[in-house]
Amino acid sequence: MNKRSIGLIAAAGVVALGLAACSSGAGGASSGGASNAASMPTVKMMVGGIDKQIYLPYQLAQSLGYYKKYGVNMELSTEQNGGVGAEDAMASGQVDLAGAWYIHTVDFQSKGKDVINLVQLSGAPGERVMCNPKAGVKSGADFKGKNMGVTDLGSGTDELTQFLAAKAGVDKKQYNTIAVHAGSTAIAAIQRGSADCVMTTQPTVGALTTQKLAVSSVDLATTKGATKALGGAWPAAGLLANASWVKSHQDAAQKVVDALVATMHWIATHSATDIANKLPQDFVQNSTITKQQYIDGLTTDKGQFLPDGIMPAGGPSVIFDMEKTIGVDTSKVKIADTFTNKYADAANKLEGFTTTTKPAGANG
Repeated sequence: MNKRSIGLIAAAGVVALGLAACSSGAGGASSGGASNAASMPTVKMMVGGIDKQIYLPYQLAQSLGYYKKYGVNMELSTEQNGGVGAEDAMASGQVDLAGAWYIHTVDFQSKGKDVINLVQLSGAPGERVMCNPKAGVKSGADFKGKNMGVTDLGSGTDELTQFLAAKAGVDKKQYNTIAVHAGSTAIAAIQRGSADCVMTTQPTVGALTTQKLAVSSVDLATTKGATKALGGAWPAAGLLANASWVKSHQDAAQKVVDALVATMHWIATHSATDIANKLPQDFVQNSTITKQQYIDGLTTDKGQFLPDGIMPAGGPSVIFDMEKTIGVDTSKVKIADTFTNKYADAANKLEGFTTTTKPAGANG
């Protein structure tokens, strides 16, 4: 989710090798069988924190064997703290695709970079503003004078924090923003008091709650919470690509979306426990979280995931409203150019799934 400068991704490459080995080859969706492995196109995707619950579909598709089932060799990697952001790696051509927030397509297009979102996986950020109980924060109006922790400066969580504050009449100069990343570093920021609040996701939310270090002050983890705080469904996790790559790799793009749409239906029809059992062990149980805590958090926030990959009606308008509010010039950006339902529609048709209503102005 970060807008950091382009850097080395050697570490992410090592992670990619480990993640690729996690595929269990499990079946599930019907039709669209895999081609011979040797003839499959190879696609590289970097995810903006692949062990975060908000981004679990990308790895789950690998674990279920869906990328190969639908005819593509997927090389997954994850962005590292202090390294290149997933969307920046994609935009610079270091990887083909980014598992990142839809809002980055608007950011890129506002700067003249033609990036498009190919499938929408969630209708809420999946984030919560977790605050020290003593901070007395209950809404954006209470950010004034506080130290607010975000993933990175300039990240999607930074923008969301600005938006929540602005909607409550608080200027970004009236509070302090610090980068705390996620997991142990975010927890430490709350523990030592360097941050009054952190905007973070599961499983960090569960760890903070269990250790009684912080409470959920603003819920952006569910569509209901996002609608209350942000004014509508807030499309977050998607599949971003340079439009030029999509144009020259139509078949590969479709196969990746086929795999992800099948995965979203699998998520919709399985329990949090089922999902956790398919993910790598260190994703769901580590030094900050137990497996049961991971499952409990996913059970609570599972509603953020969309079952069909179709952009929520009105969602892009909420994003554009946020961008304008925090000072991003979107005057030359058209909503219809930032995403397409074309590939998700084809994927759902392949499987005989029913889709939600398209938003007005959707491309494709």
